[in-house]
Amino acid sequence: MVLRGGELVAEPALLEVPGVTHRYVQVGGLRVHVAEAGDGPPLVLLHGWPQHWYLWRHQIPELAKHYRVIAPDLRGHGWTDAPATGYDKDNLAADLIGLLDALGLDRVRLVGHDWGGWVGFLACMRAPERFDRFLALNIAHPWPSMSPAAVRSLWRFWYQVVVGSPLGALLIRRTPFISRGVLGTIKGGALSRRDRAAFAERWRVPARARASVALYRTFLLRELPQVRRGKYRRTPMSTKARLVFGTADPAISPSLLEGYEEYAERMDLRWVPGAGHFIVDEQPDRVLAEIQEFMAD
Repeated sequence: MVLRGGELVAEPALLEVPGVTHRYVQVGGLRVHVAEAGDGPPLVLLHGWPQHWYLWRHQIPELAKHYRVIAPDLRGHGWTDAPATGYDKDNLAADLIGLLDALGLDRVRLVGHDWGGWVGFLACMRAPERFDRFLALNIAHPWPSMSPAAVRSLWRFWYQVVVGSPLGALLIRRTPFISRGVLGTIKGGALSRRDRAAFAERWRVPARARASVALYRTFLLRELPQVRRGKYRRTPMSTKARLVFGTADPAISPSLLEGYEEYAERMDLRWVPGAGHFIVDEQPDRVLAEIQEFMAD
């Protein structure tokens, strides 16, 4: 039993992936869990919600043959601390840069899925000198054109309203909302019952359930309106980047990917027909191949 956020909670054993070691790194006042494997140029893998470092279980063993793979848990996720505040996405990008400082890494290659991808975009804009190249997976970029089609597609964010509501924490802790409702959308049985439980169980900790609420409430009430008003159009991204997107994503419409060319001149876009939002789980070999190709010198 350990004390987290004023609550005494049980910490389950860390999940196992061949070759992976675990440690905790202090980043300011935040205790960050980091999974690591391999040796070579540093390659950082950022997961999204509602997952954690274990998202990359299929890719890490192969990537570790050529890279020092670093897979941290974002604030509130996995085994990283879940404080009451700090879930605005610019702050999550600051967490990432602070982690690089704590690890003594001047420059890294970066991959991010879902919120990990969004955080990656913000970090590359904030500190371009820290990132050699960046691969994003099934996430919108920060410069959407907000065309009529894109605006109409925002109804797909309905689940964010549910999570960010006053009942969100209770729903996450006491129902199969994550294991069946969210992760159950993964196609073709790509995620086993055991793996769904490995992700869902971490959210039954009260502080982590509240972290989910804060993550989405902050986005819906403050960040999304700022994005629609063009907040990030004042900050182009110079990092060499690629956005890989499964076209059958039920949460993010492909129309939200329009309009990046003026703001990310060194980014290209690749479509994966038929893949859903959880592309890392659904098409692990394709994702591995994309990372290997794009990150190669």
